[in-house]
Amino acid sequence: MPEEQTHLSVKDSGGVQVVEFADRKILDELSIAEITEELGQIVQRMKQVKLLLNFKNVEHLSSAALSMLITLNKQVNEKKGQLKLSDISAPIYEVFKITRLNKLFSMYATARDAIDDF
Repeated sequence: MPEEQTHLSVKDSGGVQVVEFADRKILDELSIAEITEELGQIVQRMKQVKLLLNFKNVEHLSSAALSMLITLNKQVNEKKGQLKLSDISAPIYEVFKITRLNKLFSMYATARDAIDDF
């Protein structure tokens, strides 16, 4: 089965896999399931997991998308890797604050800041 990265674009930046979301709204269950699958494949392929999720294109996230991020964080931790988030808009950051997920994730204003901190 050929791999298709429909919801994500992935670039390597000095050993850090930088993932950008193609979707402005990550809301529906099918999209979230597909994104979960794509991210899981990326993590499984990496020997040393250094993963940056760049949210610069994302305007809306559902609670299911937050659940997906928690699951991804567990997968990365199991491989003793690092997961960082960047370019999160103020409204989405508020959701992270309300749910206290801003304490769980390392969050950065820009992708460059996050990459420099790996």
